[in-house]
Amino acid sequence: MRKAWRSLTWLGVIIALLFGINAAGVIWGGGSWTPKLALDLEGGTQIILEPKVETGANVSQEQLDQAVSIIRQRVDASGVSEAEINTEGENVVVRIPGELDDQTRARIQQSAKLELRAVLLADAATNTAIDPSASPAPTEAPAEELESTPTAKPTDGSDPSWVTPALQKEFDDFDCSQIDENSANVAPADEPLVTCDVTRTAKYLLGPVEASGENIVDATNGMVQTQTGASTGQWAVNIVFDAEGTEDFATVSTRLYGLQGQTPRDQFAFVLDGQVLTAPSMNGAITDGKPQITGSFDQASSKALADQLKFGALPLSFTVQSSDTISPTLGTSQLQSGLIAGLIGLILVVIYTIFQYRALASVTIASLVIVGIITYLMITILSWREGYRLSLAGIAGLIVSIGFTADSFIIYFERVRDELRDGRPLVGAVEAGWKRAFRTVLASKATNLLAAIVLFVLAVGSVKGFAYTLGLTTIIDVIVVILFTHPMLQLLAQTRFFSSGNPWSGLDPNALGAVYRGRAEFRKPVGQPAKKTAASAKEAQRRQTIAERKAAAAVGASDSSDEGKES
Repeated sequence: MRKAWRSLTWLGVIIALLFGINAAGVIWGGGSWTPKLALDLEGGTQIILEPKVETGANVSQEQLDQAVSIIRQRVDASGVSEAEINTEGENVVVRIPGELDDQTRARIQQSAKLELRAVLLADAATNTAIDPSASPAPTEAPAEELESTPTAKPTDGSDPSWVTPALQKEFDDFDCSQIDENSANVAPADEPLVTCDVTRTAKYLLGPVEASGENIVDATNGMVQTQTGASTGQWAVNIVFDAEGTEDFATVSTRLYGLQGQTPRDQFAFVLDGQVLTAPSMNGAITDGKPQITGSFDQASSKALADQLKFGALPLSFTVQSSDTISPTLGTSQLQSGLIAGLIGLILVVIYTIFQYRALASVTIASLVIVGIITYLMITILSWREGYRLSLAGIAGLIVSIGFTADSFIIYFERVRDELRDGRPLVGAVEAGWKRAFRTVLASKATNLLAAIVLFVLAVGSVKGFAYTLGLTTIIDVIVVILFTHPMLQLLAQTRFFSSGNPWSGLDPNALGAVYRGRAEFRKPVGQPAKKTAASAKEAQRRQTIAERKAAAAVGASDSSDEGKES
């Protein structure tokens, strides 16, 4: 009894905690008592990205597919679920449910190719705020001196011979305010690039591309640690290259480290969307493919840079062709149909359990209600904290889970009934049945959870929503069986109604064909004549094994044969 009440208390604490978290989100965190809906049920925002390539260049389907994959990672990293990202012709179409926040929009629109270039020149940015009359107009150089590229290309990206008079003039006159935020500052990979950083505070003349962001396997932020493992309190961005990137970066870092002190020629710029994300100086030859960027970072800025490096390696640069609000693809009627289907399924489960288990069905119904409450609270919290959105496929997962949840209770009840058939008293049958049923329930739920995980990992779009809700309800089902269903049965086993084997309890010994041995017997209600005496119980036929039945049949056949001979 004490153990049962302790389990129920813990369940109450969990529900109260979930309710409190949700209430805190509604009051202070912009949460809601209702879950967010996905694109098919609510609508959202559609952004069409158009690839920006050099004149005459073609876009391959492989490049578009790779771009879709990386943009999907960006959107998922921002906490948005149930987004649709696909291709239409040579464009990439991104559909995001609900209202699009500025941070997610920036992740999508900053969709250019990530390039790594050596720094040739660097200076403070010039912009329209500087009075042009404060300095004399530049003297035009003769046309023959304004070569855009050297006649013989240098051997490496930091060679100063890249800086021709034409590029020097372009760099001197370059206005950072000229960079369009919605378009990429494109230059051929084998040519220098004049550009600015993302804050428009510095401008750069960069050498050709010497490494590609496509070769970045991972980028994370974290604290810098000493050789003894102690934290320095300084935030850094840690990069991991693949084999090709490791080789390229080793060559570049070795060369630039040799130029240490010749600023800015010892710097290496990470360029996204034609703008410099960061241009750190090279403090060593890095041959293991795991460079670390340090500087004036905090946790937020280091995380932002790590995400840009990790998800910025698109094979193409894009411009935003359009951004529009779109209506739901399904709508309220389909949502109502899904809810009605779930209600019908729930009613059928209730009818079956009442028919099969009589009053014991009340435990099943109460357990389903508890599962529903916890699931609803979890979905609303996930909608608030993780950006989860409930789609029609997700609702289908919830409907399917009704049957899976009821299955756990049926397994337990049938195990208890088996113990009663073997002559155990109800209290002992509940405990013995639980030990046998719990292993079966865990094996069943592990299979369901594994299927949901595999489906979630391999699927895309709304199918992930189905797998997500199926996996979530599987975990909740196990918790409710442990903290509610089993404790409730322990408590009910102590009541006169159930312990006496009342025909309406679902545990009627006559209906179950129970065979009593020794003193194991249901208690009889006061004033009701006993259906079995101790003597009749001892004389009751014991349940036979298959071998015993065959032996008895053989004896009967032998007796019949002997009687025939005597006659």
